[in-house]
Amino acid sequence: MMIPDGGRWGLANAAVPSVLLDAPDGPVAGPDGMTVCDLVVDAGRIAAIASPGTVAGDLPIVDRERRQVWPGLVDLHTHLDKGHILPRCPNPTNDFDGALAAVPVDRESRWTADDISRRMDFALRCAHAHGTVAIRTHLDTAQDDPARSWRALAPVREAWAGRIDLQPSALVPIGFYAEQDYARRIADLVAENHGVLGAVTYPGPDNDALLDRVFTLAAERGLAVDMHVDESLDPTVAELDRVLDAIERTGYAGPVTLGHLCSLSTRPEAEAARSIARMADLGVAAVSLPMCNEFLQARAPGRSPRLRGVAPILDMAGHGVAVAVASDNTRDPFHAYGDLDLLEVFRSAVRLGHLDLPVGAWPAAVACTPADVMGIAAGRIAVGRPADLILFSARRWDELLARPQSDRVVVRAGRRLDAVPPDFAELDDLG
Repeated sequence: MMIPDGGRWGLANAAVPSVLLDAPDGPVAGPDGMTVCDLVVDAGRIAAIASPGTVAGDLPIVDRERRQVWPGLVDLHTHLDKGHILPRCPNPTNDFDGALAAVPVDRESRWTADDISRRMDFALRCAHAHGTVAIRTHLDTAQDDPARSWRALAPVREAWAGRIDLQPSALVPIGFYAEQDYARRIADLVAENHGVLGAVTYPGPDNDALLDRVFTLAAERGLAVDMHVDESLDPTVAELDRVLDAIERTGYAGPVTLGHLCSLSTRPEAEAARSIARMADLGVAAVSLPMCNEFLQARAPGRSPRLRGVAPILDMAGHGVAVAVASDNTRDPFHAYGDLDLLEVFRSAVRLGHLDLPVGAWPAAVACTPADVMGIAAGRIAVGRPADLILFSARRWDELLARPQSDRVVVRAGRRLDAVPPDFAELDDLG
């Protein structure tokens, strides 16, 4: 496909997911959740959105023939500092406990600044080639050197500025907030790096006070909060309710994102519905990690899984909760696979979460919804926005979901991106 090399040009008869098109006075959305339109690109930005077949004149035109065009995508939950350590740090059981045991050994012995930054850069080149424009990454912050991953991220973040917007979040087990000076140190580190304050919750007698401390520290510094919550299929695990209680007790009014929420799928229906309704009332966003949670949860030696391990996405959306889906871990003990390809994540979420009746609203979960949660202008096609686009060969939803779409064309700032995912052999010397 010939994409003009900059300047002013047009995409005719582009099928854009209606939920990702910001053109209130533009073309009418179709019943399938797609809007067919013409797009004009000028100086790297969207200059016009028009009815199909109306862009003509002396413009170079690429006729999409009703094939899909998406904006650049947004990955709300990743772990760039863990990525691609699997060859040297296997998980012998491929379950959650095995991952928890494997990573600290590798972290304390192998995570130099060069090691982390090289693996991060490799992962970002994968995401970039697939069409991602923004990523929130959780960074291991509770170890012998809490700032280790943050120091490694700083030059990577600078090098990738303008290509992928990176938003770091502190990954801290909730118990580490018990020591007040340490907790303040972590919150200050996050604030200095324009990041997000995070915590990993698990059942404990002192959690109410610890959660209050997290939200108080965040409020004092004007930080958003992102927590790993209830990454378990045990129906008695319900730390979500304690998190919501803490939001109410402290009066915290900033953005809150809660990831995983697997046990919501196994808790009694009425109980889970009450928790989800409270999330909606408090404006708490959710991010489901379908590929990683399907991989880790419900594992038992010699037995096929009985449960999917995925949060109740449809239920949360039905209550009005903003729901994103994201990559989570890639090629590490928590998830042996993945390539930071959000289309792969989207396809997995639709299939595992039954998001196909209809599917039309769900592209938002990898685009505008996570962008809104991150507080950035991305994930939509709109006049004046950068012409960061992904051109798929698919026309219908079933065509998009049937194949990996490895022939996609990524356009950044109005120019075709000449990038492919890097060769894994580049990391061989890291062990």
